[in-house]
Amino acid sequence: MARDYRLGVTRKAANVVVKALLARGLPVTGGTGFLLTTRGRRSGADRTTPVNVLEAGGDRWLVSPYGQVGWVHNLRADPTARLWRGRRRETWTVEEADAATAGPVLRAYVRKIPVTAPFFDAKLTASVDAFVAEADRHPVFRLARSRT
Repeated sequence: MARDYRLGVTRKAANVVVKALLARGLPVTGGTGFLLTTRGRRSGADRTTPVNVLEAGGDRWLVSPYGQVGWVHNLRADPTARLWRGRRRETWTVEEADAATAGPVLRAYVRKIPVTAPFFDAKLTASVDAFVAEADRHPVFRLARSRT
């Protein structure tokens, strides 16, 4: 059974460190790390969190390995993703993937970033179908169109 994500003290501290490194332009998590800024769905204020961008199938993807977290709800309300690391800044329109499209992306994501594997029921060696079955628990967004 997959582990539940909890944003406790340790994870908050790790996020502070990772955010600082990414803000300075240092390539965290093998160069896939970026800061994602979304508009808060209720407050309208900017919200920034570290994420990993996966390149697969000729597209770039945002994957939520920890489930229905805040940035997922924010992107559903306003599909504008501002990604940045150091001085590099990009603004994208995102499209949420259906389960059939998300399955192969989730599988590739877990293989690329195995630290997220405990949050999935499907194992690293599982078929794409096992990841398709988990797509409702792990939203996937395609970076559809650059606006910068």
